[in-house]
Amino acid sequence: MSSKKDKLFMKLALDLASQRDGLTGPNPSVGCVIVKNNQIISIGQTGINGRPHAEYNAIKNCKKKIKGSTIYISLEPCSHYGMTPPCTDLIIRSKIKKVFFAINDIDRRSSKKAKKILNYNKIIVKSFLLKKEAKKLYTPYFFTKSKKIPYVTGKIAKSKDNYIYFNKKKITNNYSLSLSHILRYFNQGILVSANTLNSDNPKLTCRIKGLEKFSPKRFILDKNLICKKNLQLISNAKKIKTYIFFNKKKKEKIKHLKKAGVSLVYLNLNKNNHFDLNEVLKKINTYGVNYLLVEGGKKLTMNFLKSNLFNQFYLFKSNKKLGIKGKLKITNIIKELGIKFNFYKKINTFIDKDELFHYY
Repeated sequence: MSSKKDKLFMKLALDLASQRDGLTGPNPSVGCVIVKNNQIISIGQTGINGRPHAEYNAIKNCKKKIKGSTIYISLEPCSHYGMTPPCTDLIIRSKIKKVFFAINDIDRRSSKKAKKILNYNKIIVKSFLLKKEAKKLYTPYFFTKSKKIPYVTGKIAKSKDNYIYFNKKKITNNYSLSLSHILRYFNQGILVSANTLNSDNPKLTCRIKGLEKFSPKRFILDKNLICKKNLQLISNAKKIKTYIFFNKKKKEKIKHLKKAGVSLVYLNLNKNNHFDLNEVLKKINTYGVNYLLVEGGKKLTMNFLKSNLFNQFYLFKSNKKLGIKGKLKITNIIKELGIKFNFYKKINTFIDKDELFHYY
């Protein structure tokens, strides 16, 4: 039977994992806490972009004798050789006495193997401590690992009367805009259409002070290569990885984009003369993107909704009515959100007179 202290230490491990969720590349974000004589002697998190692993960081950073300690890990420790040696080997060599982990990994190379390996080396293992909380945390990781596509978050901002466009002016306030940049920070990739790119000329970067280096990889759907040559996104493509999915080969445009540093990805069209969005997602996943933000316009958002490809959705609502000044009404998208998602709630965060709704 796990004690209250065991649960407390595991809760800390889960909190450490949550802090870097979405920032650890293709690897899951893991938190780790090492305890001896009921005192924390070290903690660790998965490194940015996935390495080193949390267990390695916690063990190597420990300044006290680690022999005989207990380690709490948010996810089953790896037991296979990949880019790094198995964490189970490191735990064994460190002479740790007891291991708690919250949930089994889904990776076939390690899944359900750690307990057997550690028990064989006379290490006590207690699994599934705070499993319910861990399952919630690792839902995106389990999804992308099994489906081989990113966990997709949708986002759109609208006026009170359901318009999303207003002469290139922002519909929502600065607080909402900052939250949008936080969403970019937590996602490894961002996807828009060429139409949105041409009309808004966005940078698609994270512009929260101190978090700029976490700007997501940028993906553009542009089957006919209609994107303008002088866009902000193209001008800084050598600084931030930028991909354009295309089908129609235009030699001059391809030459210009490649020179600017854009990676061009040719994709076939389906029978309806469109990109297969599932294939697009599979391709994006091969670039190390497990979390994808879709900041689409009306058409792209609806296509994702109809294809059931959103895992969650954030709807920003301004208190302004645009009336005849508004363009592109999305009443049909609001209706579709209610159909496609089982739950939604208003997020209680300060964005002044704007409102934020989370569909999941």
